[in-house]
Amino acid sequence: MTTKSKYIFQTHPLLISEDLPALPSELRTAFSEEYRSILSADPYDCRGFPNHNLKGRLQDLRTLDIDFAGISYRLVYRVYESPAPKRVFVVSFDEHDAAYDKAKERTGRAK
Repeated sequence: MTTKSKYIFQTHPLLISEDLPALPSELRTAFSEEYRSILSADPYDCRGFPNHNLKGRLQDLRTLDIDFAGISYRLVYRVYESPAPKRVFVVSFDEHDAAYDKAKERTGRAK
């Protein structure tokens, strides 16, 4: 069953050129086929995948928690409810700490 996208899906340019090529092929495929669909449909519920709001310098961002081959990965994103159309903007996708560090750099909060 396909779900109609409620949110436009966008990515940071460095996610495409840096993050995805460094990920295992299974996660690259899941990003294109599964995670994109999940976040476009409902970036808050995520079809049961663990997710939550971030705190501190990343307080307006959310993360999708992905455990793969014994490693914790994080897909960090921001939800824009307005102005219309609603959007999900993925900032980074990497192993736990690296994903957060990249999100800080890419949003200008690394200080």
